[in-house]
Amino acid sequence: MIKEIKVGILGGSGLYQLEGLENITSLKIDTPFGHPSDEITIGVINDTSVAFLPRHGKGHRIMPTEINVKANIYALKSLGVEKIISISAVGSLKEEVRPLDILIPDQIIDQTRFRALSFFGNGVVAHVGMASPYCSTLNKIIYQACQELNYDTHNGGTYLCIEGPQFSTKAESRSYRLLGADIIGMTAIPEAKLAREAEICYSTMAMVTDYDVWHESGEVTIEMVINNLNKNIEKAKNILKEIIPQVANTSYCSCQNALKDAIITPSHLIPEKTKEKLQFLLKRYL
Repeated sequence: MIKEIKVGILGGSGLYQLEGLENITSLKIDTPFGHPSDEITIGVINDTSVAFLPRHGKGHRIMPTEINVKANIYALKSLGVEKIISISAVGSLKEEVRPLDILIPDQIIDQTRFRALSFFGNGVVAHVGMASPYCSTLNKIIYQACQELNYDTHNGGTYLCIEGPQFSTKAESRSYRLLGADIIGMTAIPEAKLAREAEICYSTMAMVTDYDVWHESGEVTIEMVINNLNKNIEKAKNILKEIIPQVANTSYCSCQNALKDAIITPSHLIPEKTKEKLQFLLKRYL
């Protein structure tokens, strides 16, 4: 019997399944926002129930902009998930952040253009705080595990999220460095924003595959990215085995109270269809 599921894993490029899971069940979940990227795998690791979802789908079928992030986050929320750990392949914008390093970001710069950024609308307005887009509690747990495993890890930094699917031009890459970003990727937005609206703690293990094209080492090739990606994925799996029980047992966090005082629209003015659609988000406040 599956215990209460508090931890969700969003697998990134190269991480399409999570080894070590026992009592595995695969769930096809429909949400008011459509289907998630793939079936959600429910299992137990180190006596802790976890939900695993590959954001690009098994076999990497879904481009970053095509990911139905609303469905992914809402599906995990409907299962009772309170904490999400995201695995993300990224490029480095800093000399000291080297390929095969891990960076645990604490800030985001959004450079996307075509993505739906909020669950809200259709008769209800909410303004959640995003000053600290990542959960500091989860970040600390991940960093400590990386230290114990002797992985080269950077605690804190800014993740710049681009639309993709193309990599940056050299001019773009240089401009992102001027903005003060440390790493560049394609999936932090809108995941971080939607997780906050869903009152789910959210943290990212950013696995560095390359220096972005600003670096004198030259062009970023898919061969280079995949080679380093495979090396990084083994690290990610080792870290997850260490931290999942601790993550599940963390105490209440302010991320899980993000909608308090954020919903501006009076309850009686919110359309019933919208209330029904957002029931897992709004039920505490209506």
